[in-house]
Amino acid sequence: MSVHDEPGGRRPVNTWHIPGDLLDRYLAGDLDPVRAMSVDAHLGGCPVCRAAVPYEREWLESSWQRLEDEAGLPRPRPAERLLRLAGLPGHVARLVTVTPALGRAWLTAVLAVLAFGVLAARQTAEALPFFLVAAPVLPLAGIAAAYGPRVDPVHELLAATPLSGPRLLLVRSTAVLTVAFVLAGLASPLLPAPPGLSAAWLLPALAATSGCLALSTRLSVPAAALTAGGLWLAGVAVAAEAGGGWRVPFQPGAQLLYGCAAALLAVLVYRRRDRLDPGETR
Repeated sequence: MSVHDEPGGRRPVNTWHIPGDLLDRYLAGDLDPVRAMSVDAHLGGCPVCRAAVPYEREWLESSWQRLEDEAGLPRPRPAERLLRLAGLPGHVARLVTVTPALGRAWLTAVLAVLAFGVLAARQTAEALPFFLVAAPVLPLAGIAAAYGPRVDPVHELLAATPLSGPRLLLVRSTAVLTVAFVLAGLASPLLPAPPGLSAAWLLPALAATSGCLALSTRLSVPAAALTAGGLWLAGVAVAAEAGGGWRVPFQPGAQLLYGCAAALLAVLVYRRRDRLDPGETR
């Protein structure tokens, strides 16, 4: 940045402005974090460059209104208070409780799928695979609806916070995974099956979720969730057909593979965490 002294010995005045090509890369989300933060800082103190950033007035006003409605509540929700009591920082607790996937629609859908699986299995043993196959897919659907401008009404505003990007995705994915696991875990003892078989969805769910996050280093979150879910369903169908029964994908040998895959994929996600969700802009 170049500066010059004003007449009369006054403090230096900034005369540098963001070049057009740099501003275009900033708006496209192509800058590395250090340069992006530098541009952010400059925009905060330069009205000339700030005026050069295009925006839609109606969109900005509606975005602020959504933020106020979703995250600016005067009193914490019961779930948020519970998370704070459990030791979660206040700002993280609020981000978790306003996660789009944890809304009534997603929770209702999860409960409906699990309830149908339990009721069907209690009516006929042939319906038990429905529960075991569907349970690992539910967290994937939640993760797909937990992050991104297409599903989150305040995504653009959260993208400007320190919790944006990979950290926000991981926080929300963990919240979705926890809720789905708790609900499926509560439903499992109601199944007419031995404890080992009724819990056979657990490791596949961990592996599918880890695979979804690993794919998110190259694909957008919805595409990664769809791919991981499709691979799981296809794998179950192929294994059942080749092995002569639906129990094959849930036997001890397969469970060992799921556990190893989940561990390896978790390591991969950690090592490539800075590349999570390349399909979304900053």
